[in-house]
Amino acid sequence: MTPAARVSAAIAILADLEVRRRPVNDALREWGQTHRFAGSRDRAAVATLVYDALRRRASAASLLGGDSPRAVVLGMLRLGRGLEADDIARLFSGERFAPEALTADERGRLEAPPPDMSAPAAGDFPDWLEEPLTRAFGDDLIAEMQALADRAPIDIRVNTLKTSREALAEALAHLSPQTTPLAPDGLRFHVDADGRGPALQAEPEFIQGLFEVQDEGSQLASRLTLAAPGEQVIDLCAGAGGKTLALAAQMDNRGQIYATDIDAQRLAAIHARLERSGARNVQLRVPRGRYDPVRRPEVADPLADLAASADLVLVDAPCTGTGTWRRNPDAKWRLRPGALKERMNDQAVVLDRAAGLVKPGGRIAYVTCSLLPAENDDAITAFLERHDEFSILSAEDVCRQAGLPDLAPCATAAGGLLLTPHRTETDGFYVAVLSNGTTGAAG
Repeated sequence: MTPAARVSAAIAILADLEVRRRPVNDALREWGQTHRFAGSRDRAAVATLVYDALRRRASAASLLGGDSPRAVVLGMLRLGRGLEADDIARLFSGERFAPEALTADERGRLEAPPPDMSAPAAGDFPDWLEEPLTRAFGDDLIAEMQALADRAPIDIRVNTLKTSREALAEALAHLSPQTTPLAPDGLRFHVDADGRGPALQAEPEFIQGLFEVQDEGSQLASRLTLAAPGEQVIDLCAGAGGKTLALAAQMDNRGQIYATDIDAQRLAAIHARLERSGARNVQLRVPRGRYDPVRRPEVADPLADLAASADLVLVDAPCTGTGTWRRNPDAKWRLRPGALKERMNDQAVVLDRAAGLVKPGGRIAYVTCSLLPAENDDAITAFLERHDEFSILSAEDVCRQAGLPDLAPCATAAGGLLLTPHRTETDGFYVAVLSNGTTGAAG
């Protein structure tokens, strides 16, 4: 495919998303299936154009004075990729497979300086989130949101149960890995101009279980739980097991991790990952159906025998996922206020469940991949009001005990930590560690 044909394909896919309102991955998959002539490089380039357009949708629409798929792609090429009007005109030539030629108005807007934009347009986020995001970031709002609109690198976590970071970096030297700035067991790979990264899961080292693909922010969140060898740990929202595996390595296969989730289907991927990793201290507690203590009390609690027994309960809470917009830019435009309210209710339920599982002197590590105070500081403040036996550990103490650099710029008003692409070059993650009674965190 020519570059212009790729642009035409991206516009068509964005138009499909407008009409059918479905996840972008579904639209891209269908396009690939119906355009078999497109090779892997073409598919990657088209996907990157679509993702980049979604990342810059609001600012691009502001520049072009309209939010049609064509306008959004034009604006993205100017603002996101820095192409000049002449470069864009060569792509929009009206020739075979190319989009229609630029109109005089389009060319004028591409040549003019960018207009003054509202914060949601300049930061490329939905209007209705301006108040909560301003509350989170204040004067840094636009800088934080623009960083969240950039492409993300690919990070992996070295499985220290099987190898070291130095040894794995040497084995993957042909892919030019870099060490992650903050996470002690991470390596980073950058994507090329077409959005293609190395095929890491085809590497023998991945098949052998020497690493897992995991954003540095998620790696840091796992370390900030302060999980230590010999502890009894419950991973209450284990899902596919990314943090479960990180905790197993952090605990050096000593102690016990009970991994569960409210939905048995979410645990489907964890079995093969556990086998590949060599983790031996993980016990799965799979509910028979969907466990919901509020809506479905008839489903048996798979953790009923573990009340008040855990040194640590990890609550990797269900959330809006606003911190993952670098990787899932379509999600920001599909998010609705009703989803936020639902997630806040879920978070309260799972935190209260965690409180009953922690022994005196134990702790809860509350983690979200959200930037919204309602899901972070507010959730913790409300929990502490309901459970006065708990207190929050200071961000400084948590970083020190975790053996991490001081993350003081990431400290929140309530005492948690908020990692962001702008602050830490990671996805967005919130972490708060709560102690039940005496401060018994491991060092």
